[in-house]
Amino acid sequence: MTLNFPNWSRSYDEKRNLVRFWGYDSALEISFFVEVSALHKLNSQTRHAEAGCLEAFDAARDRIHEAARKAYSRTRKGAYLLAAADF
Repeated sequence: MTLNFPNWSRSYDEKRNLVRFWGYDSALEISFFVEVSALHKLNSQTRHAEAGCLEAFDAARDRIHEAARKAYSRTRKGAYLLAAADF
């Protein structure tokens, strides 16, 4: 099956310093987490505050989804952490 991202929801987790989003493979929901350091790699102007991280995520959404698909294609798990090295 193909991993899709029909739900554009994402949320900032201040405690874990990451942005969470979800992908879907048929009826399966897959959780993804993007470290703030990865967002900084994608955009060096990213602010650490919630709004800045979510703006950076939105601006790089296509690249983030591409990295998520690549990670999912290697091993099909229920959750993935995307770090700066994944971009």
